[in-house]
Amino acid sequence: MSLFRARMAIVSSRPKLDRKVGMVLLGAVLVAAILLASLLQWGSHLLISDDRLPAQVDCAVALQGSILGEKARVAGAVNLLRAGIADQILLSVPKETYWGQRVAPIALAEVEKHYGHEAATRVVFCETDDNVDSTEEEAQALAQCINEHRWHSVAIVTSDYHTRRAGIIWRRTLRRQNSSLLLLMHAVPDPEFHALRWWRERRSAKTFIVESTKLLWTLAGGD
Repeated sequence: MSLFRARMAIVSSRPKLDRKVGMVLLGAVLVAAILLASLLQWGSHLLISDDRLPAQVDCAVALQGSILGEKARVAGAVNLLRAGIADQILLSVPKETYWGQRVAPIALAEVEKHYGHEAATRVVFCETDDNVDSTEEEAQALAQCINEHRWHSVAIVTSDYHTRRAGIIWRRTLRRQNSSLLLLMHAVPDPEFHALRWWRERRSAKTFIVESTKLLWTLAGGD
């Protein structure tokens, strides 16, 4: 009789157990759905870190990037110059083109063509070696140029999706040099990344995934 009662108790408890498992699974699905919706809606903000700039900085530093991305970055630096926030612009450029031509004179001519003579007279170039192919290496090279000009405050101008990772790398680089430089990140919209609908476009989605992976690597201590 006791064995029969035990079996009946197990059978009667199964519906309750099934309901509990179902509720747990349903809760997990809802949490996953909320997290996914949040990622789609606000995920791009994980990549963006746009500092509030003071009334004036010594220099606006435009980082290297893709053709469209770098155009946006240079334009953002020029806007800071015209607004009276930046006294000068530092452009990061490779020393030579594939054909052995110096990049700086070509870039200066383009700045004057698109932004005028006044802007061109306030541009300084920092030429990087051919082996500079990461944000970490570019930060190290440009930090030397910044120190040579004895600037005390700079705004790093880069694509919006690149600002958080670049900010972490730049501040880490400056700490290693024991620098007292005031560093601020200035985000500019990138034509190749649409922050509000990044999941709807192939290029924006690719940029988000790649940059998120790089950010995680940087947070883990990678270069």
